[in-house]
Amino acid sequence: MTGRQEVELWRRLALYLLLFGSAGTTTELIFLEHMEDPLQWTPVVLLGLGFLVGASVAFRPTRKLVTALRVLMLLYLPVAALGLYLHLKSNVEFELEMRPSMAGLELLMESLKGAMPALAPGTMAQLGLLGLLVCFRHPALSAPGPETDQPRTQER
Repeated sequence: MTGRQEVELWRRLALYLLLFGSAGTTTELIFLEHMEDPLQWTPVVLLGLGFLVGASVAFRPTRKLVTALRVLMLLYLPVAALGLYLHLKSNVEFELEMRPSMAGLELLMESLKGAMPALAPGTMAQLGLLGLLVCFRHPALSAPGPETDQPRTQER
């Protein structure tokens, strides 16, 4: 196995892991009814789109599809940060409602352990970084010709 073949094997395995994680996380959010308001729909929609575009890249890796996957993965990062903020904020508000005198490290620790899984949106950040790794120096991005949409054949 050549170095290039090894890289492509790892890229494909990372893509499968991205698809598995996106499908699982989307399913979990649907089961948890994470759809009360438009902000809660955001990760569900983005993860679903990530799965669809990722699956398209797995079957037919073109420059446009890999670029679309890259853009989606970049969107995952600020959405994950917003989710972390909103989950933690909700927990802080709840803790302060229960014990208004709580502050500092105690408030932080109780908020991290609160009803809303404060760190759960970090999963989306991990998937976004994994997707960016899949797209890093992807062969379809350096396919010959201006803006060609033909898949690059893999060397065996």
